[in-house]
Amino acid sequence: MLLRACALYEFDQGHSAAEAGRNIRNTYGSDAISDSNCRKWFARFRSDDRTLEDLERDGRPETIDRCAFKEAVDADPFLTTRDLEDMFDCSLGTVSNVLNEIGKVKKLGRWVPHKLSQKNTNQRLVTCSSLLSMSKKKSFWTSILTSDEKWIMLDNSCRKSQWLDKNQAPIPTAKPNKFGKKVMLCVWWNTRGIVHYEVLENGETVDSHLYCQQLERVNQELIRIGENPKKIKLLHDNARPHVSNMTQSKIEDLGWKVLPHAPYSPDLAPTDYHLFRSMQNDLRNEQFKNVEEVKKWVGKYFSLQPAEFFHRGIAKLRERWRKTIDANGEYFID
Repeated sequence: MLLRACALYEFDQGHSAAEAGRNIRNTYGSDAISDSNCRKWFARFRSDDRTLEDLERDGRPETIDRCAFKEAVDADPFLTTRDLEDMFDCSLGTVSNVLNEIGKVKKLGRWVPHKLSQKNTNQRLVTCSSLLSMSKKKSFWTSILTSDEKWIMLDNSCRKSQWLDKNQAPIPTAKPNKFGKKVMLCVWWNTRGIVHYEVLENGETVDSHLYCQQLERVNQELIRIGENPKKIKLLHDNARPHVSNMTQSKIEDLGWKVLPHAPYSPDLAPTDYHLFRSMQNDLRNEQFKNVEEVKKWVGKYFSLQPAEFFHRGIAKLRERWRKTIDANGEYFID
């Protein structure tokens, strides 16, 4: 009120709003009043409103219908506090208080591989139900051969925590180039371990022709280690090289059977949810100079995994199929 009285005095002296602002700041400090506030008060004084007190305002209600509020939030968890403020004509503080009262907290949604359509969820339901029916015999699990591909970056640098003094700035870490050099790992495995893997050369990717060549090499390796290729049930995803006519013809020639796999379902692929997830953890901060170093690292990583690691990865399928069915085909919380 004191500053407003000073502004009124300046107005009566015939000074402009800018002059009044400078005079008040010279007396009471640089943060005492802004030019915009001074102009606002001068506008009131010119309209013969010389009151120095703020007028009472109706304000917004501090009490709102808690049940209606909870129903709104439950119906649309993505509503912002600003949305709720407008919907219930209340202050932002009231919105925050009521959210706390009804037990709501803010959480980030987890990323999922794909926005599933009704067709996708139906495919996942049918596939999982079919696989569960097929898996009743113990021999089913030992006959599964699963595979996939993964890009491995040569530079896998990650930020590390640093022990520093309170006022000490952290040492910068160069961000790795996400478009940097990378090589592709292709792997086939079963409940007993790795059957075959290949690390491709720089820039090389898998097409139907190469995939068929790889399948032939896998078949030869199965024979070498004493497994019967004719009993193989191949579980791989629906990548184009895996489902091409050339590949299907090759698999038929080898005498293998292919297990169904629903589209957009890496959560139902053992290599994705088990093998590659574990491998990615071990890859943190690894840096490779060339493909040969990647090959050595991959070979060492596979050799260090016990047989139980591979058995456990494929055995998880039964639980994951059931969870998918319980979730009506949607992605479940892992």
